[in-house]
Amino acid sequence: MEKQKLYRVVIAEDHKMLRDMLRFLFDTDPEAGVEVVAEAGDGREAVQSVALHRPDLVLMDLSMPGMSGEQAILEIKKSAPSTKILVVTMHSDEDIIMNALKAGADGYVLKGDSFEELLLAMKDVLEGNPHLSPEVSQKVMQGYVEVTNHGEPGSSFQTLTPRERAIIKLVAEGCKSREIATMLSISPKTVETHRANTMRKLGLRNAADMTVYAIESGLVEKPMLKSRRNN
Repeated sequence: MEKQKLYRVVIAEDHKMLRDMLRFLFDTDPEAGVEVVAEAGDGREAVQSVALHRPDLVLMDLSMPGMSGEQAILEIKKSAPSTKILVVTMHSDEDIIMNALKAGADGYVLKGDSFEELLLAMKDVLEGNPHLSPEVSQKVMQGYVEVTNHGEPGSSFQTLTPRERAIIKLVAEGCKSREIATMLSISPKTVETHRANTMRKLGLRNAADMTVYAIESGLVEKPMLKSRRNN
């Protein structure tokens, strides 16, 4: 009888209890086909573990000390592009999902999902197929429908995250960075970063360009605009 192939896996998770639980489940499930070669308690340790062990798969939490999971995904994909990364997290916010996928994650499941869903996601990802758990897939599809409903300027608009779309709308309505920061409960510096990213993605130069774009894409209507001052 041919021996089952064991996939080499790194568990990157800052809660030791969850790491221990996953290792136990993998060790006691003969169908899992997993060998846990290393554990990491933060993003930087995850990057180092991948460099050392060259695993087939990393199970990656996103909220970790030292280096976030998202940054770790970027670093791992640079140094070990063949290593698959499956995000296992509590975060179901669309912005966070999209940022993780853009960073290079091959799949995304939630900690509230079943162990069977995790095994299915691991199998898909290891076979080269992307996998989103049902709740995550629904969030992504909702975002896609919202983008599609806005229509043109299609392809460039679709690169914007929900947060970036919210900011360009508020800028077009005449809101200052500090006002936007208060409304979205983020820092003014974060607002400026989002504005810069939005203008770069859309090829815009200033707030006036953003306003025109927002009107043309249907984010705002002309009657809604405030009298503007220079931003």
